[in-house]
Amino acid sequence: MSSPRLDPVSLQVLVGGLRAACDEMGAVLIRSAHSPNITERHDCSTALFTADGELVMQAEHIPVHLGSMPDAVAAVLDSEQRPGDLWILNDPYRGGTHLPDVTLISPLHSDGALIGFAASRAHHADVGGPTPGGMPADSTTLDQEGVVISPTRADDEVLRGLAERMRRPEQRLADLRAQRAANLTGTRRIEELVERLGAAGLTTGMSEILAYSERRTRAALAALADGDYTAEDVVEGGPRGSVDLTLRVRATVAGDALRLDFTGSEGQVVGNLNCPLSVTKSAAFFAVRVLTDPDAPPSAGAHRPVEVVAPPGSLLNAHPPAAVVAGNVETSSRVADLVLEALAAATPVQAQGQGTMNNFTLSAEGWTYYETIGGGQGACPEADGPSAIHVAMSNTLNTPIEAFETEYPVRVRELAVRRASGGAGRRRGGDGIVRELEALAPMAFTLITERRRHSPKGREGGENGSAGRNLLNGRELPSKCAGALEPGDRLRIETPGGGGRGSAATEG
Repeated sequence: MSSPRLDPVSLQVLVGGLRAACDEMGAVLIRSAHSPNITERHDCSTALFTADGELVMQAEHIPVHLGSMPDAVAAVLDSEQRPGDLWILNDPYRGGTHLPDVTLISPLHSDGALIGFAASRAHHADVGGPTPGGMPADSTTLDQEGVVISPTRADDEVLRGLAERMRRPEQRLADLRAQRAANLTGTRRIEELVERLGAAGLTTGMSEILAYSERRTRAALAALADGDYTAEDVVEGGPRGSVDLTLRVRATVAGDALRLDFTGSEGQVVGNLNCPLSVTKSAAFFAVRVLTDPDAPPSAGAHRPVEVVAPPGSLLNAHPPAAVVAGNVETSSRVADLVLEALAAATPVQAQGQGTMNNFTLSAEGWTYYETIGGGQGACPEADGPSAIHVAMSNTLNTPIEAFETEYPVRVRELAVRRASGGAGRRRGGDGIVRELEALAPMAFTLITERRRHSPKGREGGENGSAGRNLLNGRELPSKCAGALEPGDRLRIETPGGGGRGSAATEG
C-alpha cells in the first residue's frame, strides 16, 4: 500500500526546507574553506539524497558537479553505512568528474536506520600528481592528473594522509574539513526535519518531491512535438587543440520521454578530452532542465524521463584509465550545446554561448592557483544574451583582483568586458571577458580552453560570436597549452562572445 501524497502546501514547505539545508551546507563550506577557489570563486556544490541514492535536493551550484554526484553516492551504496561514517572519493569512473573535484559523502540515520545521504563536492586547488593544480594540458592517462581516490571511509587521519600527498597539504586539509563541516550541517538539518515530520514522514516527502519533479518534466516534454532531432558539433582536440573531434546526438521525443543517443561521436582519445559517462549524463540533464521546466525542484525526478546513451569506449563514455581532466570542463560544455542544438527544432532555444570554461592554472614552488573565466551567453528569443558571465556547465564566480593580487605574485593589468565580441542580430549575443595578468615572479601556466578556432554560432540569421584568444606577450597561443612566465610576462585571455539571434535587419 503506497503512502498518501502530501498536500501541495506541505510539499512546497518541505521543498523549501530541504533547499535551505543545501544552501546552508554550501554557505558553511564556502565560509570555512581556505583556498580562494572555494572561498572566492565558489567552485563547490552541496546536495541531499534519499537512502536509495537519488538526488532529492541541491543548492544551485555547479551543474557538472550535481548531475554526476548521484553516481558518486551509488558507488558507496552497497557498503555498510554506519552512523558517523564519512566517505571520500574523486575517481571519475566511480561517480567523480575529474580528480580535483573531491566528494565527501555522509550517510544520514534515524534510530539506526539509513534515511539518506548528505554530500559535498569541491574543486581543490591541487590534487597531487606531476602537474600543479591537477589540470595538465597534455595528460594521456588518469594517474598523470593527480591522486586517484577510490571510495574510502575517511576520518581525520585518512583526510590528513590524503592531503599530505598533495601540494600545500595544510590548505588541502582545511578545505576537506570545510566539506566535512558542510556535511555535518546537512546532517543536523535532516535530524531537525525528522523531529518535526518523523522518519517515515520525511521519507514520504522525499519520494513526493521526486515524483513531483518527474511529473513537471514529463509534462514539459509532452508539449514538444514527437520526433527525432539531430545535431553535430566539435571540440578542439589533438596536439595543442589543433584537431577537431566530432560529437553527435540524436534526440528522440516520444510522448513524455526523451532519449539522447550520442552514438556516432568520436571514440575515446589519447588526450584528456574524454568524459566518464557520469559527466555526459550531467551535461545532458542540465540542458534538458534548461529547456523543460527549470523551476521544478532540482532533483533526480527530473532525470527519470531522460535516457542517455553513449557507446562504451567513446569520447563520451570513456574506459579507464583514459585521462579526463578536460572532458569534465570542456567536453561537458559541448555536450550541453549539442543537446540544446538538437532540440532547437522542437522548442525555442538561445543561440550558442561561449561554450568553454577558459581554464587556467598558475603555479610555482609552494602555491597553485586555478580559475575559470566567464564569457558571453547566446541571445535568447526575446532578450540579448548576458555578458561576462559563466555559461552552461560552470556557475562559479571570478576571483576578485584584490584577493588574487594579495595571495599570489601577479598583477592584473586588465579585467574588462570584451566589447563587441557578442554576435549581432535582432537580439545581440553577450560579450566575453578580457583578463590580462602580469607575472611578478617566475611561474608555470596551463591553459585548457575551447572555441578558439570555432566561434559560438548565431541562430535564425544572427551572427556568430567572436572566438576566444589566448596571448602571451602579444603572441597567440593555442587552445590547450602549457609554459613558463618570467617576471614582466603578460598572459592575456579573451573569452568568446555569445551568438546573436535573428537578423539585424529586423532589430527593434
